[in-house]
Formats: sequence, C-alpha cells, structure tokens
Amino acid sequence: MKGGNKLQITGGKILIKCLLEQGVDTVFGFPGGTVLNIYDELYHHKTKIKHILTSHEQGAAHAADGYARSTGKVGVCIATSGPGATNLVTGIATAYMDSVPLIAITGNVPVSLLGKDSFQEIDIMGVTMPITKHNFIVKDVKDLAATIRKAFYLAQEGRPGPVLIDIPKDITIKKADYKAQKPKKITKMTEYITDKDIEKTLQMIETSQKPLIYAGGGIIWGEAEKELAQFVQTIQSPVCCSLMGISGFPADDPLYIGMVGMHGTKTASLATTHCDLMIVLGARFSDRVVGKLEQFAPGAKILHVDIDAAEINKNVQTHHHIIGDVKEVLKKINHKLKKQTHKKWLEQIKGWKTKYPLVYKKDKKLKPQYIIEKVYELTKNKAIVTTEVGQHQMWAAQYYSWNKARTFISSGGLGTMGFGLGAAIGTQVGNPKKRVLNIAGDGSFRMNCHELATAVEYELPVIIVLINNSALGMVRQWQNLFYDSRFSHTHLDHKTDFCKLAEAYGAVGLKLDKTEDVEKVIKKALALKRPVVIDCKIEREENVYPMVPPGKALQDIIIANEECDTGFQPGD
Repeated sequence: MKGGNKLQITGGKILIKCLLEQGVDTVFGFPGGTVLNIYDELYHHKTKIKHILTSHEQGAAHAADGYARSTGKVGVCIATSGPGATNLVTGIATAYMDSVPLIAITGNVPVSLLGKDSFQEIDIMGVTMPITKHNFIVKDVKDLAATIRKAFYLAQEGRPGPVLIDIPKDITIKKADYKAQKPKKITKMTEYITDKDIEKTLQMIETSQKPLIYAGGGIIWGEAEKELAQFVQTIQSPVCCSLMGISGFPADDPLYIGMVGMHGTKTASLATTHCDLMIVLGARFSDRVVGKLEQFAPGAKILHVDIDAAEINKNVQTHHHIIGDVKEVLKKINHKLKKQTHKKWLEQIKGWKTKYPLVYKKDKKLKPQYIIEKVYELTKNKAIVTTEVGQHQMWAAQYYSWNKARTFISSGGLGTMGFGLGAAIGTQVGNPKKRVLNIAGDGSFRMNCHELATAVEYELPVIIVLINNSALGMVRQWQNLFYDSRFSHTHLDHKTDFCKLAEAYGAVGLKLDKTEDVEKVIKKALALKRPVVIDCKIEREENVYPMVPPGKALQDIIIANEECDTGFQPGD
C-alpha cells in the first residue's frame, strides 16, 4: 500500500525517512566523512531514532546482531567508507553464518571518485559479496528509497540474513522525489509445501519406532516454538538442539536431551546413532553436529524441513524433505498427526539420561560449570545471556537451562571471539527491562573489551561473567588432547587486572576466586544497576566435556578426561 505526497528531499533525508517507514527506532554506528550527511539527519531525528555510538565499528555490527537476535527485529548498523566499512566485515559474516536479519549501511566516496583509489575508498560490495544475502551500491539518488525498502525485505524474507547498502557521499546530498510507503508484507514461504509431501511425512513418522527431533535456529527465526512443542507432545519423541537451536525448546521438558554434536550430551549422541527416523527442523547439519559423516545417524531415515533449498542434501542426504517455513509445515503436520507412543524408545532414552548426565568434578576449586549454574539459579531463568566463543560458550550451552526463545545469543557458524559484549549491548538496548549477562573468556574479552565504554556511556547494566583461565581455553584444550600438550601461544600470562580495567572504563569490577563466594558476588552484581565485570579465576587445566574427538563419530564421544586415542594427527 502507498500513501503520502511526493516531495523533493536529500538522499540523507530519504534514508532516515525510509528507516522510520521500516519501524527502525535504534541504529548502532560510528560516524565518518562519507556519512556526515546521514549523521546530520540523525541529529535532526534523534527523538525518533536512537543512535548508539560504539567504540569500534565491529562492536556496532555485533550490537545490531544482538539486537536482532533478541528482539526478532532487523538490526541496523552504520559505518563510513574504507576502514569503517571493513571494520564491519566480521560482524556481517557472523550474522550471515547464523541467518540474522541485519542492514549494514556504509558510506563511500562520491560516484565520480569511485574506482580511482580515492582516500578511504574500498569496494565494500566486492568484499562482502560472499557474506551477505545481497548487497547494493546506490549510484542514483532516485534509486535510494527503493533500494532501502528492498534491502529490508530481503533481510527478512525466507531465510534471514544481512544485506549491505553502500551509499556514495554525493547521493546523500542530491535530491529526489520521495513518497512514503508502508513496508511490503513479509509472506511465509509456503509455495513448495504440498499435501503429498505432508502425507509422506506423516507416513514416515507413523511407521517410526525410534524417532528423534533435531531442532535448529530455524525454529527460533520461524517463531515456531509453540508448534514444535505441540509436535513433540503428539509424536512423543526426544528432542535435541543445535547450538543455534538452544532456547527453541524448553530445557526443563522431560523429552529434551540437550545439545547435539561435538560438545553435546552423550544421550543426544546415542539417540542420533540409534534412532530410525531423524526429523530435522530448521537446521543445516553443521560439521560440528555431524562428526564423521559416514557414521552419522547410520540406521535412520532423514526427514529434513528447511526454508532454504540450498541446505537440502548439501551435507547429509535426505530420504524426504520439505522446503518451506517451518512454522507452517509444523502446523500442517500437527493438524493431521495422530497421537504416537514410543514407550520402549523413551525408556531407553531415559536410561541414557540417567546413566550419562552432564557432570563435572565438584571440589574446593572454583568451577566454571558451578558459576553458570548459579547464574541461572539467581537470575530465575529470566535473563538473556550472550556469550563470547570458546570453552565458556560450551559450558554456558551445557549448564544454563534455557526455556524461552531468544534468551541465548551466541556466535555459532563463524565462532567469533569478541562477539559477546557488543551483542550484549545491542540485546540490552532492545530489551531494557531484562537483565543481560555476557559469559566471556579472558581471550575473547580482550578482543573487544573497549565496548565497556559504550555500556557505561549509555548506562546499560550488562554483567560480564569473565571465566578467566589465563588461556585461549578451547585452543589449549586441543593442544592438550591432540598435540601432546605443546601449548604454543595459548597461555595468556598477562598482567591485566580486569577489575581495574573495568573501573577505568567507569564500570564495576568484582573479583571471584572462591567457590563459597559465588552466590554473594553474583547477587552483588545483579543488585547493581551498572555495567559489571566479574573476574572469575578458574583453573587453566579445566576442559570441556563431553567431546567428540575430531574425525570421530558421535558414538565415540568422551564424557570425561579419558584416554583420548583418536587417531587424529595434527594437520588433519
């Protein structure tokens, strides 16, 4: 639908008006020469669009990403040309790998200077082509409004993803006709969902004796949590999740068996190995889930539901698939599916859960698993948790119980160290009434700790739970297990006092090195309405288990610090 009257305004004004059309109320960014006209318009519209000035453009991209993941809206970040644009690249790639709707707006040199190696010129379209769903450069101000509208539509339509709009400086100055439009409605992808496919799906389900549901991030982006819950209760099947699927199904449900994959539960690994039907919903068979491909779900038929046709038969061959919106597919299945019973299978699952629970050695030493369990307990499952990437990320996935979608914000596909703090800032901005915590490792935290200045500036009470083992923990773990403990540049014997660092930025620093102090310190942090860094000093030797050794099948998972004869050779 269209409305309003035409008027001639500058490209900068057109951009801001189009952002308002799309319901944008917050952008994250860093100004520079080629985006001065955009920032001038933001100044004039500061009561309608809040701008969060991050310390670095990468922080802006991660903040926009966290905002999008936690709210379901499109995240928006802005950077100037050249180094400003390239500083967004890691954040854009992170969003791309995890299917996050993101609009990255970059400035560029005037059209007449493009291709001449001008000051701070970069071909950001060429740079980001492999890591965006689509990207644009606007060389005529008359095309600007249509391009912005198309970008927002593409970012949300089908499988979500980042879209980049590169705008030369002179386009923000020139004038063009502008006529207001309502955003184009995002329609569910249903055109490939046929009655025949649904009937075959029902037949596969009804003849299965040992079904297993593997849920991915598509459940969350498709807002299909209720449909999944109904499906699970009707089919009476165990459920495992990928890292991106965590929070899409309640962890306290008896049918939930945890995360599947390299650091998933042994129950999920055994269920995958012994099931006769794997129902894959909005997941893409990542190598970290599948393990040794030839031995993945060896006795199972694979039923794959995904919105992206490119994911079908890409990594694992299916026996049947449906391309379409997972929520709509589940609605159709739930409408026709009869109540199932798999008593013998569920008893076997229950036996595995009892025999192989997630455990860790409890002694007087401060344990990261215990810290995370206490964070969960003291936040009463009402917080939103972001993570950095590494051991702490896996401990968070294992020992914090998520029961509500969009409360676990983590970089999965790209595995971006330095993601968590920026994501926590965006999450807190998008959810001002929620408590937001970032579970971090000291290696990851050092990468983007300067974003503490942003949290302090905007009075965002994020809490960084810093699992500090003075090491690049996950890389060190691999060196320990597979490289004969040759610890090459993974021990971080730095002299940084993270509490003093926090205080230097204007945040609060709290030290935690005793088990008996965990509850007291976390409660103190939660009581403060300010940014807090809790420096939790743990043993360097603590490893993440369970673990599927590289090159091994899921059934070869090790659940404790066992002898690790994997056949893995450095360089494999």
